[in-house]
Amino acid sequence: MNNWKKIDFVEKTVLDNGLKIVTERIDSMKSVATGIWVKTGSRDEPDEQAGITHFLEHMLFKGTSTRSAFDIALSMESVGGYMNAFTSNEYTCYYTRSLDTELTRALDVLSDMVRNSTFPVDEVEKEKKVVIEEMKMYRDSPEDYLFEAFSRRVFKDHPLGRPIIGFEETVNAFDRSDLIDYVNKRYQPGNILVSVAGNVKHEQVVKLVRKYLNDSAVKSEMSSETILTAYTPHKETLSKPIEQTHMIIGRRGLHFDHDDKYLLLLANTVIGGGMSSRLHQNVREKYGYCYSIGTFNQSYTDSGLFGVYIGTDKEYVDHVRELIHAEFDNLVETPIPKKELEEAKSQLKGKLLLSQESMSNRMTRLAKSELYFNRFITLDELVENIDAVTASDIRTFAEEYFDKSYYSETLLLPEHSIAEAK
Repeated sequence: MNNWKKIDFVEKTVLDNGLKIVTERIDSMKSVATGIWVKTGSRDEPDEQAGITHFLEHMLFKGTSTRSAFDIALSMESVGGYMNAFTSNEYTCYYTRSLDTELTRALDVLSDMVRNSTFPVDEVEKEKKVVIEEMKMYRDSPEDYLFEAFSRRVFKDHPLGRPIIGFEETVNAFDRSDLIDYVNKRYQPGNILVSVAGNVKHEQVVKLVRKYLNDSAVKSEMSSETILTAYTPHKETLSKPIEQTHMIIGRRGLHFDHDDKYLLLLANTVIGGGMSSRLHQNVREKYGYCYSIGTFNQSYTDSGLFGVYIGTDKEYVDHVRELIHAEFDNLVETPIPKKELEEAKSQLKGKLLLSQESMSNRMTRLAKSELYFNRFITLDELVENIDAVTASDIRTFAEEYFDKSYYSETLLLPEHSIAEAK
């Protein structure tokens, strides 16, 4: 079954068991990016198993019934390629980048990991130590610590507010049977998507997937049904033994398919999209209040996260806060000048086009189109939607979206500044 309209060299096939295959053929390349995406992430975990999706991602590299952990590591590196994986709130991806001649090898190894990992007990115990060290690394990073605290409050009492990596107590409690049960439940054909971009033929990919992954007649798809909790703006002050003060001012954002997503995309570019943005030019270049400032805009199936991050001195916090909200107010009070809006559009379109030079980026965009929209979003469509946005549209959108009353704040201060205040 192929229910995508064929666009250029993009094709889709859905096997009888529900497993999906999407490909983009680029004949001019000599490489291929291959990804197996599983529609399961940290938001799908029960509280007592927080972090198991990420832990499982680690464990799939620890050996199968026919390959050792070293064999897996060597499989792509021995032919000049590489392999990696990542876990998000809503999906997990195992991917390779290699020469096009190694497509069979890539799908063979990735499929073996997904289907036949053995989860040796000694490796489970060893990897717990590794993941807990990873947690410590994040806690040592002020930015990561701050973002985790901010998300926890914005998505209070919801899995989206938990760290993807989980907690020490939950990770330490995992055993081999937990991993096997989670794979049996979540790693089903209806939850799996194979995405490939590069010098490939769709029919070849389908044939290989049928060979290596089509071993189940089960057609099951598990969707995230964690209902969003209410959002209440908050203010929170934390401290750590650090030198710099870090702050986030933000709110819940827009989901992937929201009608206003292009309006936010352009507003975000104008106020925080790089060195030419209003926040960078005003807060850093005009006043010298920071080294680093920028916006972030993350979307999920049913919600999002938007805000401004800044690293500054505690003496400048009040000034910076006023400047950030002044830029929000400016979007409401004054239409973005035509030249500035055109430059923001050109910036976005330029980034989109430049990203096409990476096969990994193309493979990822291909997969996300299927995961979130069930169709391929062409560059032409993206450009048309960006070009269609007017200054008036953004101003109307900003009236509610950038209303100060919707925004939360998490402040991370140096411990010595707290002591000095006392």
